[in-house]
Amino acid sequence: MPTTLIIRTAGTNCDQEMIRGFQLAGSDTRVVHLDSLIADPAPIESCDLIGFPGGFSYGDDIASGRVFAVKVRERLYPALREAAGRGVPMLGVCNGFQVMAQAGLLPDPLTGGKPTIALTGNIGGRFIDDWARVEVDAESPCVWTRGLDLGLNGEERAHALRLPLASGEGRFVAANEALLARLESNHQVPLRYVDNLNGSQGAVAGVCDPTGRVFGLMPHPDRYLEWVHHPYWTRLPASVRTGDTPGLRLFRNAVESVVMAGA
Repeated sequence: MPTTLIIRTAGTNCDQEMIRGFQLAGSDTRVVHLDSLIADPAPIESCDLIGFPGGFSYGDDIASGRVFAVKVRERLYPALREAAGRGVPMLGVCNGFQVMAQAGLLPDPLTGGKPTIALTGNIGGRFIDDWARVEVDAESPCVWTRGLDLGLNGEERAHALRLPLASGEGRFVAANEALLARLESNHQVPLRYVDNLNGSQGAVAGVCDPTGRVFGLMPHPDRYLEWVHHPYWTRLPASVRTGDTPGLRLFRNAVESVVMAGA
């Protein structure tokens, strides 16, 4: 059974949701505090997947994910880059995505180190707590988002393909237009907002690396692991409420990719 290393620290209060997502998808989990991992990065060498959970790391006192990201970039980047090089899928959700972006793990951990994308203040200047409609790029190499629309038709997809969004600094911004164009042409934007509640450039909700194994997104798939989590699940057609939710499918995709790679 694959093992997922989940890196937590003060304020990452979505650890349990991420743990449950990976466990329901068929992975063991090991939760390690960031400072312990800095003291001994060995667990990175033996894990099969890596997760950066959401929450408010270090209280987001400087900026969302900033302290966490600086520690990762200065002390763990080589180990994480090596893990990415050997094909370890990585996931950053909300604050975890902010950390990965600021640490240079996205949009490419093998050439990164210097941030080229950012998640900044929402266009309306307010914290957003809503279920955002999203759409999937079927041509993206992202292993996490494959089949996320669950084969639903247009009307079913509009209702079911939503993910919880909870952030004050979630607006995606690329360093320049050329970078955004390159990400789009490489299909490294596997997930977009339909309504673009936070004003993200290009309506970007998530970004993956060129291999599709390293992925960060602002919405929370970890809060949509069961159909009863949907805000009006009782009104969803019975044909929709079968099998995995989009949130659980995202976790299962990555775990299954690891199992298949090792088969």
